[in-house]
Amino acid sequence: MRFSVIIFLYREDGFMPKVSTRENKNPYFRRREELKLTRDQASELLESIPPERIEKIENERVSPHPDEIMIMADKYKSPELCNYYCANQCPIGERYVPEIKMQDLSQIVLNTVDSLNTVQDQQRRFINIAADGVIDDAEIDDFVDIQNELEKISIAVETLQLWSEQMLANGAINVEKYEARRNMKKKPGQE
Repeated sequence: MRFSVIIFLYREDGFMPKVSTRENKNPYFRRREELKLTRDQASELLESIPPERIEKIENERVSPHPDEIMIMADKYKSPELCNYYCANQCPIGERYVPEIKMQDLSQIVLNTVDSLNTVQDQQRRFINIAADGVIDDAEIDDFVDIQNELEKISIAVETLQLWSEQMLANGAINVEKYEARRNMKKKPGQE
């Protein structure tokens, strides 16, 4: 006689969702599992995305729509999902948007300051290269090096923005004070 043992894990609202053993899960799949949501529960949270559609997005059988990603990023409190989508699934973003990896604030600051110092050191050469409006063969190497450092600064700024959005979503930064201060800095007529 064979016996099967089934173990159920309980939580306040019922059974724990089954955790997939699949490797290489996309960020949408991983985030839902981190939140310990079944697809049905995620669908309720997301309100406008049915469980079947969530399953297809997570298993990469359909491409998500930008509005679906915005909803997931908001409801899952995971702004990095927007960056992932833009950098990896949007045809324009794949070309122009770098994928940002979450970092600690201290690492973001160190990377930013390092790149700013490097560009500061190269400022005279940059002015010299740009003075005649032409990049000649003797200037290409320096120009590309400076351009790469500027790209590092751009990525550091985007990383800081993503970090801020994550801290706001988690409640680690006071949203009202943050928004009030950001709005003070805007010039009249800006949105």
